Amino acid sequence: MRLTACLLLACLPLISLPSLAATVSDLYQVREPVASQQPDERAAALGRALDTLVLRLTGDANAAQSPALAALRKDPQQIVSQYGYEGDKLLVDFDPSSTERSLRQAGLSLWGANRPAILTWWLNDASAGSSLIGDGQEAAQVLGLAAQHRGLPVRLPLADLDEQLLATPEALAANDPAALRTASERYAADALLAVLAREDNGQWQAQWRLWLGDEREQGKVQGADQAALADAVLLAVSQRLAPRFIVAPGAANSLTIEVQGVDLARYAELQRILEPFAAQLRKVQGDTLTFQVTANVEQLRAQLALARLQEVSAEAPPLDASQPAQTPTAGAEPAPQIVPRADVLRFRW
Repeated sequence: MRLTACLLLACLPLISLPSLAATVSDLYQVREPVASQQPDERAAALGRALDTLVLRLTGDANAAQSPALAALRKDPQQIVSQYGYEGDKLLVDFDPSSTERSLRQAGLSLWGANRPAILTWWLNDASAGSSLIGDGQEAAQVLGLAAQHRGLPVRLPLADLDEQLLATPEALAANDPAALRTASERYAADALLAVLAREDNGQWQAQWRLWLGDEREQGKVQGADQAALADAVLLAVSQRLAPRFIVAPGAANSLTIEVQGVDLARYAELQRILEPFAAQLRKVQGDTLTFQVTANVEQLRAQLALARLQEVSAEAPPLDASQPAQTPTAGAEPAPQIVPRADVLRFRW
């Protein structure tokens, strides 16, 4: 960025509203269970860790088996920064730059670390009664591990008495989560996930529904225990969300976007949001920033919506009523009309 742009940005107001989208800080860290610390077992776990990471970054269950990744599957350590053991798990830290470069060279499109914050209403419904999993409960650790494994920023309600009474099996299975939406407002999340889990003859099953804006996804999964069930639910959610934010190779175009109402904190947020789109700052005018990006329009809109940016129309500004209208003189050339560019997307906070 030019020095002039930096100085202008430094003058932007510092007051900002919080963005709801969350950055997954441990996106490139993977835990895989191991039976021992033997070299063969470690090599197998490194391979599974690579598969987990590729699925986490692409949302595609078949991406890890791409022929273009054959060399990487043979030697995953070429993109590993460090690994060690954490109890009965192998803890692997992949290098973000090397990983992204390798996967993009293989023709894979990636989902960045900026992801929708998901408020999860998880109800375990058993013959002895129903219980809502709340933040701070022991059962929340199971969901936290599953969320980290699948690369999703999951939040849980407090599960106080009012919320326990609200989160009934009927409410979580409803097609319209009006009551849950109202109760979720205090948590400032992007998406709402309702999960109704039941145990039947030692096998856990769950029906889940996800709302992101006005769009809904749903499904059913099962698992041998609650940990496996939580992982299955969040894997399914991840695979449904990823296509909204990932642009397939060749599907992106060069676009110009203007963002109004930017202050210094929001500029930092924009840099993070637009990073996957190779954004370049082209112009700073007051609190309006103009970027050049390489993106698919719908994926770009979905990503900006996470920061609560609203798209504005490209209509020309209204005429100033205080200025008298001018009558064209006979034979004079008509005044040029200023027409807003149609290839510019405009957003504001």
